[in-house]
Amino acid sequence: MGWTLDAFDFFLLTFVVKYVAADMKAEIVAVTAAITLTLACRPLGALIFGWIADRYGRRMPLMVDIAFYSVIELLTAFSPNFTVFLVLRALYGVAMGGEWGLGAAMAMEALPAKRRGFFSGLLQEGYMVGYLLAAAAYFLVFHFAGQFHADHLAWRILFGVGALPALLIFYIRAHVPESAAWLASRDSRVTLSGNRVTLSRSPEPVEGMSKGASAILQHLPLFVYTVLFMAAMNFMSHGTQDLYATFLQVQHGFSTGVTSTLSMIAAVGAIIGGIAFGAVSQHIGRRPALMIATVVGVLCIPLWALSHTIVMLGAGAFAVQFAVQGAWGIIPAHLNELSPGGSRGTFPGFTYQLGNLISAGAAQMEAAFAKHNFPLPNGTPDYGRAMAVIAAIMFVAVFIFTGLGYLVKSENRNADFT
Repeated sequence: MGWTLDAFDFFLLTFVVKYVAADMKAEIVAVTAAITLTLACRPLGALIFGWIADRYGRRMPLMVDIAFYSVIELLTAFSPNFTVFLVLRALYGVAMGGEWGLGAAMAMEALPAKRRGFFSGLLQEGYMVGYLLAAAAYFLVFHFAGQFHADHLAWRILFGVGALPALLIFYIRAHVPESAAWLASRDSRVTLSGNRVTLSRSPEPVEGMSKGASAILQHLPLFVYTVLFMAAMNFMSHGTQDLYATFLQVQHGFSTGVTSTLSMIAAVGAIIGGIAFGAVSQHIGRRPALMIATVVGVLCIPLWALSHTIVMLGAGAFAVQFAVQGAWGIIPAHLNELSPGGSRGTFPGFTYQLGNLISAGAAQMEAAFAKHNFPLPNGTPDYGRAMAVIAAIMFVAVFIFTGLGYLVKSENRNADFT
């Protein structure tokens, strides 16, 4: 739920790039810089909230993080100018970077090892459920705004809706216990009863940031490899998602209804793919399943980016996101299993978000690449061809980095987290 609502807030901007550009009197390439800023600031959030989570537990930092990103989302709706808008999207990146590491560690630590594959896919595809909700919200808000001739306000209304995740805090406060694995790592005696966790004594203070830094230094080759691997993964993901709505709106001239429908079809394919590949990875291994997903993705690129009919574009959107998020469905389990013990709050989220930092300019790069290298006869950039070239490179890169992982560390499938 936390990752779904976080992703919902992030993806709202990808649907309204052209509207923000018109309202703020900026170019589309300039507005995509806001996406870049959000992604670039995520490592900072992962480091800050990960350190807090390893020191003080997963539950309370998760609640603070959700409150933070909800407030920033609401403030975005009232941005008076483009500079303030960019600053708020950077702050949102800090909040977004914290959520995944906290939520993934908490979920993976709560699950029996033999169930991790399926639930890894389920957790990660909260991201695409967020995309699906963003597509639906985009359609509903712009549909009703159009009836009242308020298109210039519609994108702001969307960001106001993005403050709703704050309500999730009340659920976490009432129903979500602290991670038993984290409690055990504090050298405390733990008693579990239903969804309640009882300590026989208070946990001792720990070194916090120094402990996280020590874990990174002791496993430096693993850390460097994981960051580069996640850079390729994130470039693959954002390179096939963030400019997609603009591709449909600007290059094909599709209406709000068609754009949101095709985006929803892509999200459904992603959700099915993530859960399916996550479950398969439990049986054949994390890395073999990842490599199969990338091969499927490469084969589907022409259908996805170079088709011209709505039906073919829909089939391509479903197929490519089935592969992209199929690979991503394996990541929560895989990163937590690779993580050094005792720094699971920091290591998976921080490496994931550092990879995001490297790939943060994906949408901006694609927009510029299309504008300068693939102009159509009418002067519109050929976003489809630019996305196809970059997606092909990234699928191959993920395949290679996945294979190189065997030289760094075994995938450690079904590791005992406690």
